[in-house]
Amino acid sequence: MAERVAAVRARIATVARSVGRDPASITLTAVSKTQPAEAIDAILATGQRVFGENRVQEAESRWTERSPSLPDLELRLIGPLQSNKAADAVAFFDVIETLDREKLARALAEQIQKRGRSPRMLIQVNTGAEPQKAGVLPKEADAFIAIARETYGLTVEGLMAIPPAEDAPGLHFALLARIAERNGLPVLSMGMSGDYETAIRFGATHVRVGTALFGERNSPEAPSIA
Repeated sequence: MAERVAAVRARIATVARSVGRDPASITLTAVSKTQPAEAIDAILATGQRVFGENRVQEAESRWTERSPSLPDLELRLIGPLQSNKAADAVAFFDVIETLDREKLARALAEQIQKRGRSPRMLIQVNTGAEPQKAGVLPKEADAFIAIARETYGLTVEGLMAIPPAEDAPGLHFALLARIAERNGLPVLSMGMSGDYETAIRFGATHVRVGTALFGERNSPEAPSIA
């Protein structure tokens, strides 16, 4: 585990420097969904503290007991969120990366008011307009960003995307970066195990890496998050 983490961090640093970026400006999000306890403990031992989870309940089972002893832990929800899970997500996650519709924005805003806790938000953009994938369409992104900020008062700090597997990812990363720039959003969560180096070249501030850190997963999951 230590060797894999070191290798990924070294690649992040090398690519960042090659395009004139500070490696410290790029956050490695370890995608810990479905991972067993021993793998989590091993990666924590390397100093990794930012983790991405796909489901609220699974994240709670994995991190509730660990989090009190990890004050610098950051948990990011990177999987689709149902509106009826908004209360749990607001209570548990530091960042929700998959805001993509007004009904969810309303539910999150209501729970933030009730709980007095405000996770940062990323808006997921469906850059490939894939019908099976979550995310606001690119042509609707500007309007939805404004609604999330102005109507619901959410702390939107950036965008997230998962490019179509069959497309060159750079085209989608460039599109996401343009939407973020014109809306004054500094955070770009893009890039996974197979394309995070490309994402860094296009301005990613957060890369979501699972397989390159943990190896192949034991249980089948949609390959769209890490």
